[in-house]
Amino acid sequence: MNVKKVLEMHRRGEIDTVEAERAIRLDYVQRIGEHTLFDPHRAERKGIPEIIYGEGKSPVEVADIISGTMAYRDIFLVSRASPKHFEAIRAAVGQGVRYEEGARMVVVDRRPSCDPMGKVGILAGGTSDIPVAEEARVVAEAMNCEVFTAYDVGIAAFHRFIDPLFQMLDKGVDSLIVAAGMEGALASVVSSLADVPVIGLPTSIGYGVGEGGRVALAAMLQSCSPGLSVVNIDNGVGAGATAALISLRCRRSK
Repeated sequence: MNVKKVLEMHRRGEIDTVEAERAIRLDYVQRIGEHTLFDPHRAERKGIPEIIYGEGKSPVEVADIISGTMAYRDIFLVSRASPKHFEAIRAAVGQGVRYEEGARMVVVDRRPSCDPMGKVGILAGGTSDIPVAEEARVVAEAMNCEVFTAYDVGIAAFHRFIDPLFQMLDKGVDSLIVAAGMEGALASVVSSLADVPVIGLPTSIGYGVGEGGRVALAAMLQSCSPGLSVVNIDNGVGAGATAALISLRCRRSK
């Protein structure tokens, strides 16, 4: 919860003292309908916008969560969202809503525009890995990072990733995300050439022994290249958030 915003709302008489106390208390949990107990302080504690996992939730439930808490925050993300989620959210909250189709994410953003504070690079091994990479991009951009992407640059044609990688490093990225399925080797190769933290993002693209991304995950975890950390299979949200936190911390310390 943005304490300054709550205090300003109280000063203007938009909320009473009891509501202001509830909004500021760290142990306060907001009940929304019969389906959700919402933690209104999580975004401020973590430095990550509130991200609702849309899969398994009805469009009405997701719209209820956002409309019920939007008074205290300016940005929400919904991952694994469908066009029906988007339509329900737009009907509930109006302006500032967009659907990132490639990432399957809804973004509700009412913040004033500002200059990016960090830089993140994302490489994807194949075209099939792009949706997960795009999920990471949307999260990193929502956390006020400038994101550079290079897709379909896997090691099946080894030379494809070299130029994009060094262009990103020349632009001063603070971290790199490498999304790859199949054997997942791209993450280790990139890590061996980069002097910034690399986040391996295994995807569920694969078949046979690699079905579901298990080989890509194991290969990245088993990498002998220092500086490579790994998130779970298809966890674009986690990769994007981690990269942005690294980037923003780097920028604040300069």
